[in-house]
Amino acid sequence: MKQHTQPWARRFQRGAQAATGVAFLTLLLACGKPGGVGGAADEASPSTVQANAETAKGLALAKPQDFEDAQRGFIAKPTGKLLAADGSVLNDFDAYGFLAGPAPATANPSLWRHAQLNANVGLYKVMDGVYQLRGFDVANLTLIEGKSGWIVVDALTSRESAAAAMAFAEQHLGKKPVSALILTHAHVDHFGGALGVISQQEVAQRKVPVVAPAGFMEEATSENVMVGTGMGRRSIYQFGRDLPRSARGNLDTGLGKDVVYGAIGVLAPNWLIYQASQPMQLDGVDFVFHNVPNAECPAELTFSIPSKKLYDGAENLSHTMHNLLPIRGAKVRDALRWASYMDQALEQTKDTEVFIASHHWPIWGNARGQELITKHRDVYKYTHDQTVRLINAGYTPLEIAEMVKLPASLRDYFGARGYYGDLRHNVKAVYQFYMGFYDGNPANLNPLSPTESAKRYLELMGGADKAVAAAQAAYDKGDYRWAAELLNHAVLGDPSSASAKTLLARTYEQMGYASEAATWRNAYLTGAQELRQGPPAKGVSKAAAVDLLFQTPTERFLEAMAASLDGPAAAGKDLKINLVLTDQKESYVLWLENAVLHFKRGTAADAHATLLLTKPLFVKMIAGTAGVKDTLLSDELQVKGSKIDLVRFFGLIDKAAGVFPVVTR
Repeated sequence: MKQHTQPWARRFQRGAQAATGVAFLTLLLACGKPGGVGGAADEASPSTVQANAETAKGLALAKPQDFEDAQRGFIAKPTGKLLAADGSVLNDFDAYGFLAGPAPATANPSLWRHAQLNANVGLYKVMDGVYQLRGFDVANLTLIEGKSGWIVVDALTSRESAAAAMAFAEQHLGKKPVSALILTHAHVDHFGGALGVISQQEVAQRKVPVVAPAGFMEEATSENVMVGTGMGRRSIYQFGRDLPRSARGNLDTGLGKDVVYGAIGVLAPNWLIYQASQPMQLDGVDFVFHNVPNAECPAELTFSIPSKKLYDGAENLSHTMHNLLPIRGAKVRDALRWASYMDQALEQTKDTEVFIASHHWPIWGNARGQELITKHRDVYKYTHDQTVRLINAGYTPLEIAEMVKLPASLRDYFGARGYYGDLRHNVKAVYQFYMGFYDGNPANLNPLSPTESAKRYLELMGGADKAVAAAQAAYDKGDYRWAAELLNHAVLGDPSSASAKTLLARTYEQMGYASEAATWRNAYLTGAQELRQGPPAKGVSKAAAVDLLFQTPTERFLEAMAASLDGPAAAGKDLKINLVLTDQKESYVLWLENAVLHFKRGTAADAHATLLLTKPLFVKMIAGTAGVKDTLLSDELQVKGSKIDLVRFFGLIDKAAGVFPVVTR
């Protein structure tokens, strides 16, 4: 067993850098606001210590099988840091060394165990001809040996992490070309590092198969462009990006260790999987692909390699209950369909001996693999059926979330516990899937905004000090949910109350320390951090996703632009702009009507201005990486007509910085 610090672990070049200036056309790309400083974490309270002790008492935490599986086939572990070009740390391979030993009082012992399992970072041999690189990013990169090279399964989140994983594999397994790339689904932590695995030019020159499920490119690009800013901000909460890696901070994400927020790209697939079962040979290896859309991801596949008796469950299968609606936000997922795919998987894997997935460690042995699939099938089916039963009995989502409890046969199975998803959250997702956000009570049909409601509650209670005093009494009893509710009113209704913010931060910490779901822990602790320090100085920038944006259809950008129009400011405005992408031979006319931004292909003779530019420059403007020199003085840009009207038009487009407050608004 070897450990090495590699040159690639010390520095990698980012694909996109921060903007150096702002052109007249990019007024919509305003900079973010700096965050505050200060704050420190508290110790676990007696109530939290007791709650975590009760959790430990009811679980076989010392059960060794998972630890044996997570360490089986170990070859080598990386050390050191993966850095961006600006010197910032993208991944610290030694950051989670504190996880050795028993759980401290500041961590749910079940989550601590899971975090220890995910801390097995490195290169592993799964079986002859199959290897996995774990911990280079939140997901796994899998290598399958073909006749001429590596068949790579999933490409991690960023170019930097994927390139590091491939370089590490080359050092220990020898140099081989990439002979195929399989992208199991359209979530960025599985395709964003594609250009760190193989270049677009090499794919074209060597005709390398890039396999993905039907609908992959549409799903991969649409989510990240339309609501990427808001989802990115909330992902900081979900993944605990800015938390310290410590027993009082970030332990895990539930799916793996850190998400690497580096340069994001994509490779368009040249082979699509449409069928429920679709045989295909890649580099001499016979695969059977299964198209499984609209469960964990709108576009997803799983596959089998019959000759190896191996099954890859992609992200439909992990060593955790998954989420039906991530707390960062996403399209709500279909629990019933997910359960049906697990039923199909039981038949597809009746002769399988090795089970791998896009996250976590493998399972060996057919009986244990079938058990994992069965438990996941029944967790999602039970969650769905019991929620629907209670919907039809007239209960609301908050009530149902308190009522649904898994039976012991599912609850006690470590591989389906709520480390990433959470049963209470999933129940609400099932409710939303069928019934929407409204719970049927007319009082909730048109409620006051949280801030306005908070002001009135404080007035009724006699001010923030009274609310804080009541919350302190609840805190002292360990009644943290009620304390948080009271203090949320105090913080929103009286932003000047330092005592409310301080106590709410302490309350969130206790709730985080007791949370079994890593996502909930990270959200609570990030909320505490924001209460003490303010919002982050840096959001999740589009600048890192330039390589992905280059592959995005122009219509997606224009849809997102329309959704960013400042409607009140646009009321009564009559502006029409032609947009011509000269290198793509694409033309669009954009116009305002009833404070709505519309677009269609073609140009208008009566446009106030015509903007001619290349798509790469357009993408750089959208991403915020094109400065004054890149635009005004560029040969790639030309303006015909009124520059003033062009400025007026783009001045109506909001550019969210992605650093908005979450708990202090």
